[in-house]
Amino acid sequence: METPIFNKVAKSPLITVDLEILKTEGTRAFIDIAQWLEEGIILREKSFRAALKEHHWEQYKNQHIALGCSADAILPAWASLLVATHLNPFAKTIVMGSLEDLEKQLFSTAILQLDLETFKDKPLMIKGCSDASIPEAAYVALIQHLQPIAKSLFYGEACSSVPLWKAKPKRES
Repeated sequence: METPIFNKVAKSPLITVDLEILKTEGTRAFIDIAQWLEEGIILREKSFRAALKEHHWEQYKNQHIALGCSADAILPAWASLLVATHLNPFAKTIVMGSLEDLEKQLFSTAILQLDLETFKDKPLMIKGCSDASIPEAAYVALIQHLQPIAKSLFYGEACSSVPLWKAKPKRES
């Protein structure tokens, strides 16, 4: 008599959390304030304001924007704020920093919107070998969000996982 083969992974209560699913859709762009600086390093308020008024901001409609300055210039704090006021009616997201900073923020927002009830007191597998564009910080943010409610956390794939953490058994009072 043959022993039937069971798929243990399919019968496992393990829930896989894939950050690729949380990746925010849409175009990303970096806006460099340096493009409006004289000689690449000087901000003159009058000409800066005039250049911002002439810029075609509608091109950023529904985009996720990273705002920064590639020049080694000392800018007044209001400079990026002024650019943001022009972007705000069009852009979906505006983050001060690099495209990587933007990606971190987008993942952070998506992680905070997760319905935690799905994961409560369950063993969770954080899928590894995902899209290389997912910043490592997104995995750390996911751990912070899930650890307080999970039964256990693993990283990788069901066939080859690394245990990360296991909740201590709850004591009966």
